Formats: sequence, C-alpha cells, structure tokens
Amino acid sequence: MIISFTEGRRIARESALKILYAHDLANGDINVRISNYYSYFSNDNDTGVIKEYTLILVLGVNEHKEDIDKIIVEYSENWEIDRMLTVDRNILRFAIFELLYIEEIPPIVSINEAIEIGKKYGNVESKRFINGILDNVQKDIKKDKK
Repeated sequence: MIISFTEGRRIARESALKILYAHDLANGDINVRISNYYSYFSNDNDTGVIKEYTLILVLGVNEHKEDIDKIIVEYSENWEIDRMLTVDRNILRFAIFELLYIEEIPPIVSINEAIEIGKKYGNVESKRFINGILDNVQKDIKKDKK
C-alpha cells in the first residue's frame, strides 16, 4: 500500500496524539511512552518518514510544552487547561507546535488537520473549540511575523 505525503503526515499526527495523550495521563519519561507506543500500538504504516514526523511532533511538544500550554491558556477564554478534554488539549499542543516551529507546513494545513483529527477523536464540540483557538493563535503569529 502506497501512502501519500499528506496521508503520512495525518498518520504521524494521529500517532503523536496517541503518544501525547498517554504521556498526559501518566507523565514520566516521554521516551517510555514512545517506546510503549511503538511496541504495542503501531501499525505497518508507522515507519520511516511517518515515524520521523511523529517523533518531531512528540519531542517538540514535550520540549516546548510549558510555552505551548501558556498559549493555549491565553487563547482559551474561560477554560482551564486541566479541564479541557485530554484529546483536545493534545491536538492543540501539536498543532501549535507546528504553527510555531515547522515553517514548511502552511498554517491552514496545520489547522485543518487538527480540526479533522478533533472530529475523529474528540467530541461534538472539539471541532469548534480547536478551530477557534488555532485560528486566533495563527492570526497573532502572522501579525508578529510582519
């Protein structure tokens, strides 16, 4: 089965979400979460470029989590980060990481991918919640770059 570049990035984002979700619940060493994921839950598609991008997202979010979480709190009106759905919180984390640190991906792609993954793994409100925060974050990032 041949996977397109776009499908590969989607798989990587979903894998990153699963690892970040597990890490969010259990804390500890992120490398243990990565190892557990690839030992027990990965599939044949989680290799090569897909695994590489998954690791970029997971390790990048882990490294910048404090700053990313501050951004989430700043843009999520009347929501404490610990009260958000774990799925939504971690989708926002990897999407904001992409917006801030991965210039090769257009912001609209990061936002649309986060929304689609939110539809798949979140609840009925996830799409609006994720879109609202990421849209505002992206607008301010755009202003700052001018």
